Amino acid sequence: MKLSLPKSYNRKISRAIAEFDLIEEGDNILVGFSGGKDSAFLLYALAILQKSMAIDFKVSALTIDLGFEDDADFSEMEEYCSKLDLPYHIERTKIADVITDENTKNPCSKCAYFRKGSISEFMSKHGYNKIAYGHHYDDAVETFLMSIIYSGQIKTFEPKSYLSNSDIHVIRPLIYLREEEIIKAKEITEYNPVASPCPHDGETKREEIKQLIKSFDDSQQIFYNVASAMREGNKIELWPEELNNKEILERSRKLWNRV
Repeated sequence: MKLSLPKSYNRKISRAIAEFDLIEEGDNILVGFSGGKDSAFLLYALAILQKSMAIDFKVSALTIDLGFEDDADFSEMEEYCSKLDLPYHIERTKIADVITDENTKNPCSKCAYFRKGSISEFMSKHGYNKIAYGHHYDDAVETFLMSIIYSGQIKTFEPKSYLSNSDIHVIRPLIYLREEEIIKAKEITEYNPVASPCPHDGETKREEIKQLIKSFDDSQQIFYNVASAMREGNKIELWPEELNNKEILERSRKLWNRV
């Protein structure tokens, strides 16, 4: 398999790596490979960068088998990693039993929690210091809006973060790539994404936000305005912290009770 990365892709990924200090000499990087387009392209890009960058680092792929299918077949993903000359691992779990239970609230949140736990345990056992995810620019903006709309908080995930409880770094080298660019990259990778077996796939709040952005963003300017707010948010003037009922009552008394 001949690997090549167009300059436009290389430029954006290299910028992210340099700006956020994502990859360093001696890193042992594990890529969370779901079988989807994003993580597949991330593996492809890192396989090329591993050979072309001036620093030495290792790259491997890990798939967390959630347990939806007893006879789940990962042969296509294994073959893809083999073509990229990257080690591939599968971690079998029973996470599906938990998140499909009728009493389970927020199954997507629960799934993410248990997947992270499985990944951290695998990394600790095999000596990996960084986990790389295929999150892109659209993911970051969608997460930003989801946080504001559904939880009332101004936040999103970072290009690089440190998990102190497990002593690992999370990196996102595709953070400057738009989703449409990754979709087009299928022509480069020659990889057909594997469909998710999760019954909740496509029914998430993220999908709602994705459609919301598409509905009012014909010019694309709104997308980049929101993206800009992720960096400029700490400079804007927001409402002060909300007072508790006791503090409000004390202030009200001063206003309405004559001395």
